[in-house]
Amino acid sequence: MYQFSRAIYRELAPYVVPRRMDSEVDDHLAVLHACESAITRLATDKHEFARPTQTLFADIRTYFPMREQQRVLKVTSRYLEYAHTFLAANPLAYHSVSGQPLSCRATTRKGTPCRRTPLAHNGYCPSHQHLAETEHGEQLIAA
Repeated sequence: MYQFSRAIYRELAPYVVPRRMDSEVDDHLAVLHACESAITRLATDKHEFARPTQTLFADIRTYFPMREQQRVLKVTSRYLEYAHTFLAANPLAYHSVSGQPLSCRATTRKGTPCRRTPLAHNGYCPSHQHLAETEHGEQLIAA
């Protein structure tokens, strides 16, 4: 998964403008870490990460001049869309990012996390599919 964050960084690195003369390396590292954390969060928490492009853009935009803001937004949205597509096609890619196996988002009656393998489209195991249906209804009511 880090190939996506590194690709974002490689494409944007020439445009990073240090905010202070002595902080060039720090600013490049900050952009790289922001890209990595956005991709990691997209892979590990995709159901709770509503706007990854806007979040990453907000985190890194201060490191770029105003004339490059549009480029930064286009690059981040393009690569985050690639990452989202990759995760949809390879639901087990999460395991390689975190080192932990996939587990259902639900909790059992005893209050412990469900340990069954979830389905890729909603993060719930077959036993907890009814929670996904009620979750979708709550989102419609909130909107």
